[in-house]
Amino acid sequence: MANAPLQSVLRLVRLQATLEARFSATLGSVHGLSLTDLLLLMNLERAPLRRLRRVDLANALAMSQSSVTRIALPLEKIGLIGRNTDERDARVGYVVLTEAGANRVEEAHTTLDQMARAVFADRWTDEEIAQLSALLGRLTVALPGVLV
Repeated sequence: MANAPLQSVLRLVRLQATLEARFSATLGSVHGLSLTDLLLLMNLERAPLRRLRRVDLANALAMSQSSVTRIALPLEKIGLIGRNTDERDARVGYVVLTEAGANRVEEAHTTLDQMARAVFADRWTDEEIAQLSALLGRLTVALPGVLV
């Protein structure tokens, strides 16, 4: 196979785009969330005190702070997230997961799990899935975010 690293990266990029579109469509119709919305909420869910600074959220999601602000505004309007300031430094602001947001994440986990299982259902054994997960873990071990 000529240039296996490039071919592997291009396949991962193609797969990521396909999965994001498919997952966002289903999550949108069932839970009113895109995959990116859900990833933002899941990062908050797993953060200490269920809150993160925008800069930390941007790093975890591999996007700019302005993109986080754009994504967060509608989630804040529907009450899934809120804003909070640091008790010791009012200049530091946090994005905070609300109780309604935590409930939505819990509901969406079931859909996400079902969709993830469907990706592998007809062609992968449990052992192969575990092996793929381990290999991908080696690629992503140094990336920010707390989802895995």
